[in-house]
Amino acid sequence: MAGRPGELLGDLMEAKVNRNDGEIPLEEWWKGRQQRRRPVGQRRAITLADGPQHGAHVSPAAPRLILEWDGFAWQPVTVAENYPAACRAVNHSEAARAVPVPGYSPVKGGGGRHRRR
Repeated sequence: MAGRPGELLGDLMEAKVNRNDGEIPLEEWWKGRQQRRRPVGQRRAITLADGPQHGAHVSPAAPRLILEWDGFAWQPVTVAENYPAACRAVNHSEAARAVPVPGYSPVKGGGGRHRRR
């Protein structure tokens, strides 16, 4: 056994991990594992409705429970009124707003080949 804790840690980092594709250094394996882990603070929404969980489009008016990953487990954060409010809470953003563009009309007739003349 090494005399100092730093030496022991160095010995461990030089160890190899046996994988199906051969041996890789423990430090390389650790970096890969850290990249695969879910980031702390990631949020998700689950529907607060009867029955099993479905896609968000199934009941857009149902309230949602917002959960946040703390590195160990999903923790409840808040309750969102509906699907759009849950999207804003999960993405940490405000709702997108339509902004009129002067001189542009999507219904104005164009001169493209697909238009009847």
